[in-house]
Amino acid sequence: MGLLKVGVPKTWEESKKDLKYIREAGMRQFLSTFRRVKDLKGDELLWGDEIEYGIFYLDPETKKVRLSLRAKQIMDELNKKESLHSQVVEGCNWVPEYGAWMVEATPDRPYTGYTTDLLRVERNMRLRRKRLLTVLQENEVAPTITAYFMLGAQGEDGTVPPTPVGGPITQSEYIGDAIINPHPRFGTLTANIRQRRGEKVSIQVPLFRDLHTPEYQNFQDPLMHGDTDGCCGSDSLQVWRYGRNCRAREQYGKDFVLTGCSDQEELFWKKEEEGYLLQKWLVDVQCVGCKGLFYRRAPGEIVADADWPRNGEVVLGYELHDPPNWIRLQNGYYLPLKSDDGKIQFLHKITARTVSAMENNGIKSSVGSKTPLFRNAPNVAAASLMEGKVTLGTAVFQTTREAVDGGASATATGVPTTLTAIPLVPTTSETKSPSPTEALRAAIHMDAMAFGMGNCCLQITFQAQDIDESRYIYDQLAVLTPILMALTAATPILRGRLADTDARWGVISESVDDRTPAERGRPDPNAPYEALNANGQRRIYKSRYDSISTYIYQGGPCKDDRRVRNSYNDIPVPVDGDCYQLLLENGVDAALAQHVSHLFIRDPLVVFDGAVTEVDDETQTEHWESIQSTNWQTVRWKPPPPRNSPNDPHIGWRTEFRSMELQLTDFENAAFTAFIVLLTRVILTFDLNLYIPLSRVDANMQRAHSRNASAKGKFFFRRHLAPLEEGDDGYGVKYVSMFSSALNGSAVALDDESDNVDGIVTSGTSTPMTTLVGKEVSQREAAPCALGSSEEHSYEEMSMAEIMCGKGDYFPGLIPLVHAYLDHISCDKVTRERLDKYLDFLERRAKGELVTPATWMRTFVRNHPKYKRDSIVTDEIAFDLMVACRDIGLGKLHVPELLGPYAIEPITTEGAYDVPLQTTRVRNRQLLGLLRRYTSRQSFARSKGDSASSDERLNE
Repeated sequence: MGLLKVGVPKTWEESKKDLKYIREAGMRQFLSTFRRVKDLKGDELLWGDEIEYGIFYLDPETKKVRLSLRAKQIMDELNKKESLHSQVVEGCNWVPEYGAWMVEATPDRPYTGYTTDLLRVERNMRLRRKRLLTVLQENEVAPTITAYFMLGAQGEDGTVPPTPVGGPITQSEYIGDAIINPHPRFGTLTANIRQRRGEKVSIQVPLFRDLHTPEYQNFQDPLMHGDTDGCCGSDSLQVWRYGRNCRAREQYGKDFVLTGCSDQEELFWKKEEEGYLLQKWLVDVQCVGCKGLFYRRAPGEIVADADWPRNGEVVLGYELHDPPNWIRLQNGYYLPLKSDDGKIQFLHKITARTVSAMENNGIKSSVGSKTPLFRNAPNVAAASLMEGKVTLGTAVFQTTREAVDGGASATATGVPTTLTAIPLVPTTSETKSPSPTEALRAAIHMDAMAFGMGNCCLQITFQAQDIDESRYIYDQLAVLTPILMALTAATPILRGRLADTDARWGVISESVDDRTPAERGRPDPNAPYEALNANGQRRIYKSRYDSISTYIYQGGPCKDDRRVRNSYNDIPVPVDGDCYQLLLENGVDAALAQHVSHLFIRDPLVVFDGAVTEVDDETQTEHWESIQSTNWQTVRWKPPPPRNSPNDPHIGWRTEFRSMELQLTDFENAAFTAFIVLLTRVILTFDLNLYIPLSRVDANMQRAHSRNASAKGKFFFRRHLAPLEEGDDGYGVKYVSMFSSALNGSAVALDDESDNVDGIVTSGTSTPMTTLVGKEVSQREAAPCALGSSEEHSYEEMSMAEIMCGKGDYFPGLIPLVHAYLDHISCDKVTRERLDKYLDFLERRAKGELVTPATWMRTFVRNHPKYKRDSIVTDEIAFDLMVACRDIGLGKLHVPELLGPYAIEPITTEGAYDVPLQTTRVRNRQLLGLLRRYTSRQSFARSKGDSASSDERLNE
């Protein structure tokens, strides 16, 4: 879990005077690293996985599960055994994790870029489980579950040994400080997050509603209990706005949470807590010779080197209150509404209701799309777009700001504007009702970092060939993070209650949210905070643990390439202006500078005594890592660490995939690991483009938390992963997908069939090269400027089955693409047989034929004879569920609805370690004892009898 350092951490008050220095030193350390390794190329593919394990104690007499706080003892014993078997080719590495009941394990050497190493993954995962079994005491278990079901629900009787609830670190009303790992970093992180925030963290997760759930007995609404999927008894998904519940907590308290509906997500997502509304603005600068507007880094600070919006384009942003007449764009820049003298209007508002009205009228255009707009509308005059009015034949649709903000009905000719979301309000509530796009739900409340960082997950890190490849893979994997999180969902129980969510991410996000009230957009009478970054008053839209806020790949030679990618960066990206300027001045491109300066809006959370000014910025990266490692995003970009000695291994540019939940068996975890590895190869080899706007990635993240999202939900995904071969904008019926040629049996036209172009291997089965700026380049270099298509309507909603298995003749699906890649590289037979089983398992789960661990666990609880349909998981239910999880992982219990036909070979301690051929002298008594085991065997006795008879015959 990030940077672990031996030393004495300072208190938060002591640390404040060092925060500014560490931020500045962190930038110097990054720039030193960047200059040293930015031109590094040709690294081989090396990669590895991380799995976190929880240790639990099963009490068979009371049928109760407790945390076993022996993680450090277990880890030390395991590492000692590893050192004694260091000569063995396959080994494990064990490191601390946040909880005193948790350990993390990785393979002791990385996997390589050969197909046979894909078979190492499951073997090594099984080896880790075997070796962990060798150090567990009687009644201890270590199943691979994501979240402990009863954390915070058992009081002082929830651990072995018992620990009191509360303490100066967490000040929690549910858990005690003693469950935190004793390494000084973890307790300091916990305390400093709380102190910087100014209050305890508040985690509020929607509570599952069953027939007799007591918290819902006073609710007035027509909704059914939990047998019905969806938030409105329909196919829609309930959307939990994790990290954005401050307003609801102020109105309704900690025991309730506001949720949204995926059917109403467009308005729901865009309404910020402090009243800002993201809107579309037409750029129309009516000055002689003016073609558009320069971006501003801040109001009044022109950014001349970044590409800029032209007249006729539409940008997405919100109007600032202070200073007035400025728009804050979702890509992080600013634009003026009008000239300094106020005489010339630069930007003209296009309302969300206008777009909705056009869609309801059946018109699909660049204005009507839900996609953030990238170019001027072809058939609508600019003048008719201003102030929310669009002329469509004889009907005129008009809306007001109040209609969009407050949910009041907008006036429209012939178009109904009724919102379908139904608010749930308890009859005892005296507070005002939620808006029509929100629903009030009972919440599971948690109040400490342990509820989030006590979760376990599966993470994978890849080494790229160079910095460009690492950045491109970062962008592409970011799109996939919510998809794989939904497909691996395994967290339906929190604090002894059934949750109405299936995934852990939002819980962790809220558990480490150190933002001040002002940074969260709330009134803050204690601001400003002199020692904090930007005085603790910069508006920050996400927790430190969240999805990414900006793509980082710079792009290729296509002149419009960066403009298109800026359009994909369509959510707010707060940056540290000084850091951004420093990075640009030192040769860092704008896209990467935005990413790094966004990381540095945070303060360091742990400062060690004697390790501030004493750190050498040219040779060490400790201060960079103190901020980088506490920005826990769905993907993480990792520069090469310094080599402290010539014997240190070389490590290149890396990208980490972080969103997946932990599965119950090593077969499942290996299947998902191999799939992600193969997807990175597919993307690079076939030059695919997965870009969608980040607002849609964030929407997918919220949807991925929803109950049964994998089987019932829909997610935004790119329609065309490769260039169109014919057609207009890729939305109508005139286009021809490159993949349709293969699906329809026609020949695939290729621009080039040579073996190698500028080091890029091509063949008759690979992606055609693209000609740009007078030379041939790969589609990745040009992406997302896909010839034959525009970025308008570049994505649509797809089910999990469609994303993974394909849709129509234009989207082949991720699994068929992996199969095609394995054919392309002529994968060896033994590896292919195992990979085919992995891919078949993933396909079955994507289609809903197999359930996620979250669905299986929820069903297990609801079918338990002691369950009372009240959303309460009792100790006995939790005990039986833990036993089942253990047995499934060890191969003792086969669950067809979870694993299908794939039985798990039983795992025991046998073979956990290689047995040496020892020559230590054995005493005679011990030798005789060993021999008696065999001399007493029946066959040996017969042999002795036969020998005696022979002797007697000889004597005769």
